[in-house]
Amino acid sequence: MKIHRINPTKRWSDVTVFNGIANFVEVPESDLSADIKGQTQQIFAQAEEMLATVGADKTRILSVTIYITDFANLEALNEVWDDWFEEGTAPSRACVKAELADPDYLVEMAFVAAAGEEYR
Repeated sequence: MKIHRINPTKRWSDVTVFNGIANFVEVPESDLSADIKGQTQQIFAQAEEMLATVGADKTRILSVTIYITDFANLEALNEVWDDWFEEGTAPSRACVKAELADPDYLVEMAFVAAAGEEYR
């Protein structure tokens, strides 16, 4: 089976798809001065773009691993999370406290989603 690497660079690909399953990671890119809600909203907007590139949308997300720098921000993150997913479409998830590569990142998310038909 073919492995699809979307926008590959030497260090990473924007999305990697194998056997119809898309994997990608998002960090806040447009405004690192934003609070946890703002950074989470940035990540979700970017995730929607990545999902669209593989013929999917947020209802096809299977799981998300959330890396957060401070659990004091979890309630605010959950507010954005709950608003983004429609009732009955939330994926499984794990939430891990971590030190992230950029000290301005408050959150990073790793997504696994079912890609569209062309990637199966």
